[in-house]
Amino acid sequence: MSIGNVKTEGNKGNNFPWQLKMLQGLQGIIDTLNAGVCCPPQKRIPNFLRPTGVSGTIATGTFSMSFASVGTANATVGGITLKPGETINFDAGALNNTLGAVAYDTTTAGAELIISTLT
Repeated sequence: MSIGNVKTEGNKGNNFPWQLKMLQGLQGIIDTLNAGVCCPPQKRIPNFLRPTGVSGTIATGTFSMSFASVGTANATVGGITLKPGETINFDAGALNNTLGAVAYDTTTAGAELIISTLT
């Protein structure tokens, strides 16, 4: 027996009216969430760079970033030497935390990075 089984409403034990109201209420919640009224969707955009022979900075406000040294010479990331084959990952941690700016340098002949960020 379901909560909606009420024989006094003329439906003789049929709980269709109660089930219909519950389904309509759930659909209303789903419609509100899909419209972004309650909780606007959080979109993350991946970005990829492959710098060689340049200096640059990954701007403040990224959620995560990775640096992989894929060249034949050392590169510099955040003031630290990154040797060929090494990788550094930065993650801002909890939801909506962001990272500060990080500088990189591939001006040494043979230095190359693959950089991925999530903004």
